[in-house]
Amino acid sequence: MSKAPEFDQHADTYDAELNQGLFLSGEDKEYFAKGRVQWLLHCLKELRQQPRSAIDYGCGIGDATILLRDAFPLNSVLGLDVSARSLELARLKHASKECSFLTFDEYVPKADIDLVYCNGVFHHIPVATRASAVDYIFRCLRPGGLFALWENNPWNPGTRYVMSRISFDRDAVTITPPQATKLLQNGGFEIVGVNYLFLFPRFLKSLRFLEPYVSRVPMGAQYQVLCRKPD
Repeated sequence: MSKAPEFDQHADTYDAELNQGLFLSGEDKEYFAKGRVQWLLHCLKELRQQPRSAIDYGCGIGDATILLRDAFPLNSVLGLDVSARSLELARLKHASKECSFLTFDEYVPKADIDLVYCNGVFHHIPVATRASAVDYIFRCLRPGGLFALWENNPWNPGTRYVMSRISFDRDAVTITPPQATKLLQNGGFEIVGVNYLFLFPRFLKSLRFLEPYVSRVPMGAQYQVLCRKPD
């Protein structure tokens, strides 16, 4: 990853910019962040997996890092990011005995992590270096460890519109679900499943109970590729 100056610039206004972009959905950043973590929790319960250690890859200001800590019985969670200013804010708000924050250069993968979570990061990574990012994550995980890759779904017109309204997403290069799946498989991962979430905006919230039943319909605003490092 190489966009430290850009994300240093947005660190202090990240929430406001993101919420402005999400306005038409009727929801804010917190709704989507909690939804992603709850869906991942649901998936890992089905797999009977209980991670004790996790990495939030591209943690930004650390809000999702804390959601992971609280949702799972984690002994430790590490937030990694390229932006020094974002990490400074994350430490101020969230650092604790269980929760720490480092740059990618400061952390050396040791193949001992149970779970890596990543949301909305790969569309900011240059296409030519995405394989290197996958390899870094692969080296972080223990054999049998899981990687949950969340990305914005470019097949959803609403997602494309929202990204066009957010300054730090406007010029991002999106990644389709098949591209993400191939990238992960080429990096040595076994695909566990692909799911699509956030199909219904707030004015259709009465239909949200259907989300688990239509999670394979490729029209949700975001998608998760859950994959495993082979034993």
